[in-house]
Order: sequence, then structure tokens, then C-alpha cells
Amino acid sequence: MKVVLVVLAVLVVLLLIALVRALLMKPTSAKDAKVVLDTSERAEKYGQRLSRMIQKETISCRNQEDRSKFYEFHKLLETEFPLIHEKCEKHDFNGSLLFKWPGHNKAEPVLFMSHQDVVEATGQWKHDPFSGHIDETGRVWGRGTVDTKASLMCMLSAVEEMIESGFAPLGDVYIASSCTEEWGGDGAPATVDYLEKQGVKLSLVIDEGGMIIEKPVGGVNGTYAMIGVVEKGYGDVKFTAKGKGGHSSAPTKNTPLVRLGQFMAYVEKNYPFKSEYTPTVAEMFARFAPNMDFGMKFLFGNMWLFKPLMPVVLPAVSSAAAAMLRTTLAFTMAEGSQGANVLPHEAYVVGNMRFIHHQDDKESIRIISDIAKKFDIEAKALYVDAPWPVVDFKGKQFNLVEEVIHEIYPGIGVSPYVMTGGTDAKFYSRICNHCIRFAPLYIDGQQYGSIHTLNENICSGALPMGVDFYKSVIRKTQA
Repeated sequence: MKVVLVVLAVLVVLLLIALVRALLMKPTSAKDAKVVLDTSERAEKYGQRLSRMIQKETISCRNQEDRSKFYEFHKLLETEFPLIHEKCEKHDFNGSLLFKWPGHNKAEPVLFMSHQDVVEATGQWKHDPFSGHIDETGRVWGRGTVDTKASLMCMLSAVEEMIESGFAPLGDVYIASSCTEEWGGDGAPATVDYLEKQGVKLSLVIDEGGMIIEKPVGGVNGTYAMIGVVEKGYGDVKFTAKGKGGHSSAPTKNTPLVRLGQFMAYVEKNYPFKSEYTPTVAEMFARFAPNMDFGMKFLFGNMWLFKPLMPVVLPAVSSAAAAMLRTTLAFTMAEGSQGANVLPHEAYVVGNMRFIHHQDDKESIRIISDIAKKFDIEAKALYVDAPWPVVDFKGKQFNLVEEVIHEIYPGIGVSPYVMTGGTDAKFYSRICNHCIRFAPLYIDGQQYGSIHTLNENICSGALPMGVDFYKSVIRKTQA
């Protein structure tokens, strides 16, 4: 009894210390920071340019052979950015582009990238998805405004204007734009193959990824630039169940579809992958903590006490938080028989997996395959990419990007985070140790939610800051 009382007393003291620490934690400038959109003629000019880029439909799909639409887009780029086409080397990899702005070999080369292809645009849109409509508030509407023609327009505009001003880089500056990013195709790999054969080793790559957004996580107040430093691996796994088939009027038990259903329900109820509170996630929440609602501040501002609870707590907070901590598996496709009155001889489901670094592709597939066997189901990997190298958020490249963000967007917060989606940057890890996933553009909640769905749009007033970001990074990497 005495031991129990001592333990309780110690626990109360620890909780009181945590409470005092949370009460004394002062908010940072990010809590009240707001991005002020540009209303100058410059914003209007960039908005019009982006509108013309949106009007060129560049939907891509797996194993696309006809890439003529991308060459139509390239013709527009020649008109919009004549100095780049005059002063830079241009390389074409079956529709994917690489520009080289030659330097004087006195600084390490850098590369900016943003894909030109977009996903399909089905459904009922407020404005036609390829109209490039600009409304009275300056919003440019259309597929690709956020993902990712706006950032492509910004980096090309930055280089075009720097060439016009007479700026000469000390090191080579590259701009890459794949036309196959949306399906993980051959564009970026072909570009990297070329650069590798040329002996190019890049000091920095900046690709799409996080952006600038208010309240990036529920309970976190303020405006933050979210910089992706971790990209999970990718896998598609087919789970097949076989049976005797037959007529549906005399159904047997444990048919292929039933076993698949039992398997999927089991996985959802007994999630098999291990959650781990990684250094990147810890750093992200440490930067968020001062601006959190009090309950969350109490927890995340006292990791010295509550860290062991995080792998359990965070998955309960949201699916996005859970995805940052563990391998995920989502069942996305299924097929049984072709007749409503036919029991299938064979049925399957496909699971899309995103592999975390502490439980990589091999281990994660082994775990789920062992579970499938218990339901007499065969697992076969259709496509697999291992997790990609983690960028050091304490390294000079991250610090340089953070410095430029504070310069362009005074007062906002900056945080590393775990990418739950995929980018072309992963292919560049062969020739660069610092592939940062970040598009330097402010978007609101609606715009964030429009990515890959209806009514994608971006504010023209956010574009000048994006151009200035790339200019500043170029200058600082040439010092």
C-alpha cells in the first residue's frame, strides 16, 4: 500500500510539472501570422500565365504512348519563357523536360522540379477544369492549379526573370518537369539516368510536397510551411482466394469472396503494422506545441513524460496522423465472378501499401502475407518501391529553405513532416542526398481539399511569393 501511495504521489508531481510547463509555454509568431496575398499587376500577370498553362489539357495515365498533348504544352512554354529556351540547354525525354541553366562550376548544382501532367477531371466543376477561369477574387480555376502547374510556372518565371536581369549562376541550375508523375512513369527515371551518366551530383532538389497552410493539423493554430523530408515506400499487392465455384442458388460456405471479406475485416480491426514516434514526427509536433489548443499542448509540450503514449494516441487522433507513424494498407480494387448468379472460382482484392522506414517493404509484405495465409489467400506483390532516404531537418539544405521561407513569409512557422503520398523526388535520391518536398505557395483549406478532386484552384496573389522564393534559393545556393 505504501509503495502504491508513493507511486501515485510521484505521478501527481509529474503531472503538475507538465501542467505548469504547458501553462508557461508561450505561442510563437506563427499563431497570428497571416499570408497577405499580392494584389499588384505582377500577380495578375502570373495568374494569366498560369491560366494559359491550365488551358492545355495534360491528363496522363499509365502506359500512355501518345504524348502529343505534352508537346502542345511545350509550345506554350516556348512562348511564355523565350529566354529560358534561348539561354538554357533543353532535353526532352519522351515528353518530360529538363532545362539546364549553365553556371561556371564555382557552386554545386541544384534542381527544381514540378510535373506538368495532371489527373483526370471528372464530375461537376464550378468552372470548366481546363478553362483556366480567373474569377473576380483572382482565383485561377482548373485541374493542375495546385498540383502542380502553379509551382512549375513560378520556377520558370523566376529563371526567366533572372536571365532577363543579367544574373549569371555560379553553378548549374536545372528545372525538370515530368509528364508521367501522376502514375510513377518513365519521365523522372529517364531524366535521372541522363544526369547520372553526365556525372551530375546535385546538392539540393526541391520538388512538390508540403505547402503553406493555416491549421495544418486539427488543434494546431497558425500558419505553417510544411516541408516534406520523409517519403514512404509504395506497393500494390494482389490478394487472391480460390474455390470450387458453382451456382448461387446452392451456395457453399467460405467462398473466395467471403474469405476475402473476412480477411479485410480482420486487418481493419487488428491493424498489424507497428506505430513508431519517429524523430521527424517528434520535431513536427515540438514545433506545433506552443500554438496548440491547451489539451494537445499539455501532451505534445511534455514529450519527456508522454512520448511512450504517442504511438497509441496519434492513430486515434486522425488517419493522417496514423499514416505518419506506420505502414498503411488500403484495399482499393476487387473482382469476383462476372455473373450475379455465379459463385466465383477465383476472386481477388488489391491493397495499396505505403511502407514506413522502420517496417520496410519486405517486412510489411511478409506480415500481411502471413495473415492472408490464415484465410487461405495468396498474396502477390504487383509493384514495390522501398522507403526513400530521409532528409536531415537539421542539415544546411533544410536550413536554407527555412531561411528563405522566413524571408518571403515573415512570421509563419516552418515544420518538417512525413509525406504520405508519392513524388518524383524519390527517383533523384540516386544523385542527391537532400530531396526536399515543398511547393512555396499558400493555399487555403478548400484549395488543399481540391487536389485530385473537384474545383481545384489557386489564388493569383499567392504566385509572386512563389517566384520570389525560387529566386532567393537560387541566389543563396550560388553564394
